Amino acid sequence: MRHLTMALAGLVAAGLVLSTPSGTTAQPLDKRAIQEFMLTAEIVEAVPIGEGVTNPWRLTLRHGEISHDVAFQSVNKKRDRKRLGRREEFNFVDAYRYNIAAYRIAELLGIDHMMPVTVERDWNGTPGAMTWWIDDVMMNEQARLADSSRWPEDMQTFNQQYNRMLVFAELVYDTDRNQSNVLYGSDWKLWMIDFTRAFRIWGVLQAPQNVMQCDRALMERMRGLTRARLDEYTRPYLNAGEMDALLERRDKLVEHFESLIEQKGERLVLY
Repeated sequence: MRHLTMALAGLVAAGLVLSTPSGTTAQPLDKRAIQEFMLTAEIVEAVPIGEGVTNPWRLTLRHGEISHDVAFQSVNKKRDRKRLGRREEFNFVDAYRYNIAAYRIAELLGIDHMMPVTVERDWNGTPGAMTWWIDDVMMNEQARLADSSRWPEDMQTFNQQYNRMLVFAELVYDTDRNQSNVLYGSDWKLWMIDFTRAFRIWGVLQAPQNVMQCDRALMERMRGLTRARLDEYTRPYLNAGEMDALLERRDKLVEHFESLIEQKGERLVLY
């Protein structure tokens, strides 16, 4: 706890912890301090969020005068088969561990700034994924699409971050990248949340026709991703089959973009 006190004191001194009207704090800039706070701060309030099929909770954490909210998901379901609308999925999994794996892979790929910090923690004797609450959410993707009058001024940056999300969703085979799982901050920063139905064991891409551009740095990090590094970052949250499938999809994504570069030229594919 002494380390947490020192870390938070440093954040306050640096002006990186900001009070909000609700009494919580805005996201500090020091990720390690956030993680330590999430893992060790006292849970003082719990409210069911009431949205989503995984029954998430909104928890308030407090250490001294510092407080902030987090989302908590403990879903851990596995079915031999499950009907999902018009399709049926075999070996269905809906698990909190995938949220943690997704965040750690985003760290490896240098796009963790697009996901709120996520850690594993027990609450009331139940393990789950704890995700930093984003205070300045303006809308989700559903609301954005419903209001044609609201568009960001910087469409280039908007499109680039959207393309990063599409590439990442293909890489981790996220079967539930629905409109409520894409959030926008007041500055139009895109946040990806909820990956509990990702990491299927299929080594194919879902919709490669939807990913036509890729961040250059993301492309290079995908190329350099090794099984050893993936294992180091994601075990025990991914098993061997899930890691193998991810690397197969990585290979197919790289091949996909290389083919597009041959057809269109690098300038129109990588940014």
